[in-house]
Amino acid sequence: MYQNEICSEQKGAPRLLGILGGLGPMASVYFCEMLISHTRALRDCDHINFLLSSRADTPDRSSFILGQSSDDPTGAMIEEALRLERAGAEVIAIPCNTAHYFYDSICNEVSIPVLNIIRETAKYCKSVGAARIAVLATEGTAASGAYQKFLDEYNIEVLPLTPDEQSVITHIIFDQIKSGAAPDLMSFLRVSNSLIARGAQMIILGCTELSLIKKQNPLPEYFTDSLELLALSAIVECGKEPIDFDEPLMKFYGEAMKTRRKGC
Repeated sequence: MYQNEICSEQKGAPRLLGILGGLGPMASVYFCEMLISHTRALRDCDHINFLLSSRADTPDRSSFILGQSSDDPTGAMIEEALRLERAGAEVIAIPCNTAHYFYDSICNEVSIPVLNIIRETAKYCKSVGAARIAVLATEGTAASGAYQKFLDEYNIEVLPLTPDEQSVITHIIFDQIKSGAAPDLMSFLRVSNSLIARGAQMIILGCTELSLIKKQNPLPEYFTDSLELLALSAIVECGKEPIDFDEPLMKFYGEAMKTRRKGC
């Protein structure tokens, strides 16, 4: 029996994932790579079915949030979310933390679920017992208070970056990674080490461009990648089994599955 014949016999087809991407493009492609490399699959047809919209000309989210631009990205993101829904997507993932400032506006316009990268990351922080964390992100994400909103629900303190530290992270995100240049790893680790020294128990890579640093460099265990948590959530939501994430994330998945089976 050929592979396509085997696939055609599968019952209860998993959900079709729509990826609202291009925010930025490299992070979106890496998210797709994560979905493929972390899904248990023996054949092509065992992987997630997904549609990628890479709307790279979406106006900059941080500039709008900070009042540096009047070019509102909301319309472009809603347009792409609706395009994915019309194309058959049954659930949407947005591999961009800053874009979640506009999360409610997007959800209000579509009739399908939209995963929330920040909510999933906050759940994970709670599951590992973190009481004080730091978030490396764009100035837009930091100014929006998006992480603080969800972490407050779990009584988790967010340790703020100093202006100088935020400036370093902003430079790495926009002037290096988004520009295709190699990130300054020494400066990145200097900021991170300072946050740990001030009491942070965990550091969240709260910008999906920063996820590319973890992809290319071994980082200490106290780093948690928000993009990995979105990928884990998407894999489960689409009816697949995740594999080969770091041990703490696989444990988090296992505990979540126990809760589901109990009907909680």
